[in-house]
Amino acid sequence: MKTILLMMLMTALSCVPQKTVVKPTSSETVVASPAASQPQASPVQEAVSTGPYGLNPGDFILTFSEDFYGSALNKTIWNDAIFYEKSNSTINYKVSNGSLKIWPARDTSGKFFNRTIDTDGKFTQTYGYFEMEAKLPRGKGTWPAFWIFNHIGDRRPEIDIMEAYAGGGPSSGWSDASLNPTAFAATVWPQGSTTDPAGHKTLVTSDLSKGFHKYGLLWEPSKLTFYFDGSAFYTLNVSMNDPMYILLDLWFGSASGTPDTSTPTGEANSFEVNYLKVWKKK
Repeated sequence: MKTILLMMLMTALSCVPQKTVVKPTSSETVVASPAASQPQASPVQEAVSTGPYGLNPGDFILTFSEDFYGSALNKTIWNDAIFYEKSNSTINYKVSNGSLKIWPARDTSGKFFNRTIDTDGKFTQTYGYFEMEAKLPRGKGTWPAFWIFNHIGDRRPEIDIMEAYAGGGPSSGWSDASLNPTAFAATVWPQGSTTDPAGHKTLVTSDLSKGFHKYGLLWEPSKLTFYFDGSAFYTLNVSMNDPMYILLDLWFGSASGTPDTSTPTGEANSFEVNYLKVWKKK
């Protein structure tokens, strides 16, 4: 039995999504317009749109909606750990006042740990529009992400809608001298992140920790279009047809570096998500 369990563990780890960052270059970096980079009001204070932000609502049917209006994470919709990990017993997330917050914290061993909130086994969809409104954390090591993914046999199709690396600093192109996130990236991995991506785009923005912004993906049979605050900033012609589930996470490392004593911990430095909605095209 121990041998079988070890083989299962080795197989699972070999298929773990690596979420390797692609370093931005001038040819794949764009700058958000000043209007697009202004923080948007929280849906707690504004009427909820009947369709994707900035698009024609008549073209879409709502299939998934989470506004985080409760007092706890809805476990019928969400898991609080990715499939190859156990949930860390140190709680660094909460649902309250109409948002989900995930913040940097050290566990009982004294180490920073990754937290993933996902719909694995509870909601998947092929094609449609995926939208999140969120405010991002700052500081060394912080690596928030909004992505869709699946583990199907040994395949790991993945679309990263938003990844940010505040710890990179100004020379990296990801943040300013105070390690506030001033860019994010979208990356497409048809066969998983252990292979080369099909495409990647970095969008330079204002400070994404100062207010809420909308991050969106229109997934069509032969094309992906990525949106920021209702404006398209990247289109990639690629075919991906596996059903995928939603992930919201705060991990550490990659281009953001290793978290340290300078990394702001606690709820005040949260990856704060106001809503997550998914539609299908009519």
